[in-house]
This record gives sequence, C-alpha cells and structure tokens, in this order.
Amino acid sequence: MEARLPPIERPSNPLLRLAYRAVARQFGKVITPMRVIYARKPRLLLLAAHVQRTLEWGLSLDPGLRLLIQVQASRANGCSFCEDLALAQAVRRQMGTERFDSLEEFRTSEQFSPRERAALAFTEEAVRERGVSEATFAEARWHYSETELVEIAWVAAAETYFNIQAHALGIGSDELLALVSRR
Repeated sequence: MEARLPPIERPSNPLLRLAYRAVARQFGKVITPMRVIYARKPRLLLLAAHVQRTLEWGLSLDPGLRLLIQVQASRANGCSFCEDLALAQAVRRQMGTERFDSLEEFRTSEQFSPRERAALAFTEEAVRERGVSEATFAEARWHYSETELVEIAWVAAAETYFNIQAHALGIGSDELLALVSRR
C-alpha cells in the first residue's frame, strides 16, 4: 500500500530529525507514520509517545495480553501497519508469533486460556460494534477486575485511534516483523 501523502524524508525541524534517528535505531528504519503524519504535525508525536508509554508501562495488564489485544483490534480494523508493529514488538519480547497466527480461532484454540478468550472477545466486539453485549461484558467481568476491564477497553480504543490514522492515510505495513526477525 502506498501512503496517500508523500513521506517527508528530511524534516526541517531539528527535534524531528532527532526523533527520526531514535525511531530508526528502535525499528531499523524510520517508520511511515513518522514520515507521513508526525513530520507534518510534530505535536501529534508527543501525544503518540505518551499513549505508547502508557501502553508499555502504565497498565497492569500482562504485556503479552496487551499485544494480543492490539493485534486483535488492528486486524478487526484492517490496519496492516499496526498489526505488523505489534507483531514486531512480540518478537522483540521473544514471544514469537504462533499465538498471534491463531487469533482467528481464539474461541476454540487451546493456545488461549478462558481469560484470554474473554479479553479477545471483548476487544473484537468493542472494535467491530463500538460496544459489547451484556453476555460479553459478563464473561470478561468474570475474569478481570474493574481496572483491567477499563485497561482492555482503553487498549482497544488506543489501537483503534492509531489504526484509523494509518488506514485513512494509506499507511500499510513497514515489514517491521521481517526486520526484527532478521536481527
């Protein structure tokens, strides 16, 4: 997929140039959202960085479950960039991709616990329907605390925020999973 706006390869803003270098060190390349979105509106980078820090360090959810939720939301929203990014993060955390490859069968796959199934069903329904049924909520409530339910909903919403930006601007996969897998 070709981005709908031309990527900005050399930003004039010195702080943005530093951000480009930091992102290139982290991912092995300057990711397309940086060159298409944040190069045009650097203040949005501050928001994205804050959301990312919260996803990484501000939640009580297990990081593996968080990544499952992110991939589930990205797939439901059709965002190949965000799915690729989350899978690359999973590989960097040495989680592999096998469980992610089985997400379509999460309801029946033995690779997922009943607790994980409840979170994934909650995520899928919240993203696709913009809400969850009483039955889905009750099942998730059985497995998760109130705080964890808020976090699951927030992760799905945050991922959807990024998905909409990328999808609307034609930002496809940066092949980050392949880059990380080669390292």
